[in-house]
Amino acid sequence: MRTILSKYLKQYYKEVILALVLLTVQAVSNLYLPNLNADIINNGVAKGDLNYIMQAGGKMLLFSLLLVGAAVGATFFASRISAKFAQDLRRDLYYKVMSFSQNDIDKFGTASLITRNTNDVYQIQMLVLIMLNVMILAPIMAIGGAIMAIRQDVVLSTSLLVIIPLMGIVVFFLMRKAIPLFRSMQVKLDNVNRVLREKLMGVRVIRAFVKEKSEEKRFDNVNDDLTQTAIKVNRLLALGMPLLMLIMNLSTVSILWFGSMRIDSGAMPIGNLTAFLTYIMEILISIMMAMMMFVMWPRAEASADRIKEVLETEPTITESDNPVILKSKKGTVSFKNVTFRYEEAERPVLRNISFEAKPGKTTAIVGSTGSGKSTLINLIPRFYEVTDGKIEIDGVDIRELSMEDLRDSLGFVPQKAYLFSGTIASNLAYGKKDATEEEMWHALEIAQAKDFVEELPDKLQAPVDQGGTNFSGGQRQRLSIARAIVKKPKIYIFDDSFSALDNRTDANLREALKEETKNATVIIVAQRVSTILNADLIIVLNDDGTIAGQGKHSELMRSCEVYRELVKSQLPEEETA
Repeated sequence: MRTILSKYLKQYYKEVILALVLLTVQAVSNLYLPNLNADIINNGVAKGDLNYIMQAGGKMLLFSLLLVGAAVGATFFASRISAKFAQDLRRDLYYKVMSFSQNDIDKFGTASLITRNTNDVYQIQMLVLIMLNVMILAPIMAIGGAIMAIRQDVVLSTSLLVIIPLMGIVVFFLMRKAIPLFRSMQVKLDNVNRVLREKLMGVRVIRAFVKEKSEEKRFDNVNDDLTQTAIKVNRLLALGMPLLMLIMNLSTVSILWFGSMRIDSGAMPIGNLTAFLTYIMEILISIMMAMMMFVMWPRAEASADRIKEVLETEPTITESDNPVILKSKKGTVSFKNVTFRYEEAERPVLRNISFEAKPGKTTAIVGSTGSGKSTLINLIPRFYEVTDGKIEIDGVDIRELSMEDLRDSLGFVPQKAYLFSGTIASNLAYGKKDATEEEMWHALEIAQAKDFVEELPDKLQAPVDQGGTNFSGGQRQRLSIARAIVKKPKIYIFDDSFSALDNRTDANLREALKEETKNATVIIVAQRVSTILNADLIIVLNDDGTIAGQGKHSELMRSCEVYRELVKSQLPEEETA
């Protein structure tokens, strides 16, 4: 917690100092007013001196205005600083997550990362807001109030030796019980977010299998778990205010009792008792203000630990200190004895993979489900890092390239077509900001998407919902392909990107794509054999992640049993020749 606070708050040290000065003015004004009030009662009202009352009243009015101005100013700067603090913290968290590999993201979980960037940041923001109002005001009010109370009457001030320790014991007991529960709440909030996210993303599957009731029960379980923990915490904190108010009220009664006895004996003026009571109330209110901060501290500290965990995690995939710049950018991709294993997996997903994808050629990767096809091509943009061996582009190890240079040379179409909220034009220009409308229509024509885009009322400016949910699966896939074509990269990677297309559209798209990519390297992962029959090089993967064979279709039909079985399972015998 201290690390995060010191790192970010020091950026606003001028505003912090100004806020603290205003809080000091506010506290001093607050402490001086009861003293003026006592003087008016003792020296003005008691003696019937109207001039003294008017003069002292004028001072009270002046200090009241000063108090209001300082309070407003301090609150303004505290709110401004806490908002900027949260903005910077969220920004750094976002940038950090963007630097993570897929393994790093999987380690934390998407739901947890969202919670850390929203709820956890909010908890610390609220603590900063309270701290800037309390950490100066409460101590000055408490210490200053004690000094001023002693000035009013030393004997009555001995009551503080009982009141303050009693309140401290209450606060300590509550915090000791609450801290573990606050930490538990953040984890359970992660679980609620995770289950809710699964429901929203998998709603069609849930409805298709009529699992609404069981999923409702599953959500109710995690929601109830969070609720029960929250209830326990709130029960604890609910005890705090009544107990502190009880101590305050008992203190008031006892002070009035003993104070009246001292007034009756002539040892204390009545104005001093009024001021003394005010100072005692200010001391107790300061302690309650501090308790408010202590209540928020454990939850914010738990949130800070979770944020710190993300910020201090070193990405498993990092850039070279002196990255090599690709000069030729021909687009030759070479796998050299590449082996890959996921973290904590028992065995490698890919073993000793070696092949070369050349410019102007189409390289296809086929194999049964789970053979590692998608994993293989996810290694090229360094979404995952190879465990052994190396991948080269134009003879340069991709680990020696900058991420920007590496990924700028790729046109990647993922297995699950994803579109961003905005317009068709904004999605097509995602990889090339200065893309012209002519380039976009050209890409749409090649991707066989021009016809349905032209039929839309707004054409290129037609709105796209988050994820492209207002388009069919085939339309999303074609728009994703068009997005890669607009970029005009040297290396095209299609991860089973034709699966949602009918055979005719698939054939037309591949035919149009052939001319567009004649000077580029094309790597295709396909489940449908008909998509890759004419590929220049076909890589066949075994179930254990090794290469069963590589070559053209005709060569593999003669030499690779795995490929023959795969082709025969999909195509009539007369088409397999």
